[in-house]
Amino acid sequence: MAEKRELATFAGGCFWCMVKPFDEQPGIIKVVSGYTGGHKENPTYEEVCSDTTGHREAVQITFDPDIFPYEKLLELYWQQIDPTDSGGQFADRGESYRTAIFYHHDRQRKLALESKKKLEGSGVFKDPIATEILEAGPFYPAEEYHQDYYKKHPERYKRYRVGSGREGFLKEHWGGLGHERQ
Repeated sequence: MAEKRELATFAGGCFWCMVKPFDEQPGIIKVVSGYTGGHKENPTYEEVCSDTTGHREAVQITFDPDIFPYEKLLELYWQQIDPTDSGGQFADRGESYRTAIFYHHDRQRKLALESKKKLEGSGVFKDPIATEILEAGPFYPAEEYHQDYYKKHPERYKRYRVGSGREGFLKEHWGGLGHERQ
């Protein structure tokens, strides 16, 4: 039986930190770091970081929904971010680091809205959830040196996760669920 393929696109701050949690799951076919949500075609990393393109750093995930359903992707996504921060993520500030779920069809939109509402009611966070739910548009893969950064530079990657504040935040809010074991 041929595998099904669907796309999911999530902005969660620095895309380096958004690849590994998804990459290691069954049913995930590939995870690509890139840029989306803006107006400039084929932006560079430097252009996106200048906050003039409207793009956010994001990951686009190709997955088999029969093995790893979109609902599970959403759960995992929320456990990688501070969804209450509207100005960026952890040490990374600015538009390009703001969180968003980019839906590819109406079912994803509905599921994303439901998961956001469930998180808001869970009591995990006292502040309102700032993560936007937006229609997916063009996705531009980032430069090759950004792809699979955690595999290419494991020590630097680990230091960044800890130094940025992401690791501590996730451990505090999600315990063993969202943070990576050192």
